[in-house]
Amino acid sequence: MDASAEIAPALLAWYDAQARALPWRAPPGASPPDPYRVWLSEVMLQQTTVAAVIPYFEAFTRRWPDVTALAQAEDAEVMAAWAGLGYYARARNLLACARAVAAAGGVFPRTEAGLRALPGVGDYPAAAVAAIAFGERAVVVDANVERVVARLFAIATPLPAGRADIRTAADRITPATRAGDFAQAMMDLGATICTARAPRCLLCPLRAA
Repeated sequence: MDASAEIAPALLAWYDAQARALPWRAPPGASPPDPYRVWLSEVMLQQTTVAAVIPYFEAFTRRWPDVTALAQAEDAEVMAAWAGLGYYARARNLLACARAVAAAGGVFPRTEAGLRALPGVGDYPAAAVAAIAFGERAVVVDANVERVVARLFAIATPLPAGRADIRTAADRITPATRAGDFAQAMMDLGATICTARAPRCLLCPLRAA
C-alpha cells in the first residue's frame, strides 16, 4: 500500500484527540462551523498569530454576528475595531467581501472558484472556507502545512520554488471526506508539533508514515 494512504487516518485520529479549541472551530467530526466565522478567522489570521486574533475575533462576532451585520457597518467602525491587528488592507477587503456576500443574499459560495471570485479572497482562504465550512475536498496549504509537507515528503527545494511540489504532495494526502478536519489537523500539527524551530518529532502522529 502507498504509505500516503495512511497519513490522513493517522492524522485525523490524532486531531480527534488533540484538536485545539478555537472560537471559530467546530469540534472534530461535528457539523461544519458557520462559513462567516471561518472566513472572518482566516482573514484575521493572515500574518497574525492565533493568540492575537482570538480577542479580535470574539469582539467582531459579538458586534457583528453575521455577514449581513458586518456588511451594514460603517467603514470607520470596522477600521477602529481592527486597530492593532495591522495590515489594514485586510479590513478594507473584509468589508468589500462582506458587502458582496450580503448583496448576493447573505450566503457564501460553497466552491473554491466561487469563493475566489469574492473581493480579497485568494487561493488559500478560498480553499480553507470550502473545506472547513462546506466539507468540500480542497487542498489547504498555509505556512504550517508547507513545513509539514516539505518535511514529510523530504522536499528540499526552498520556497517559493518548492511550492508546486508541496501542493502536489498535499493533494495526494488530502482525503475526500473530513477535508476540513484534515486541513485543521495539518495546521495544528505544524503549529504545535512540527514547528519551525525545535520540532517535537517523537510526538508526531506521522513519524511512522
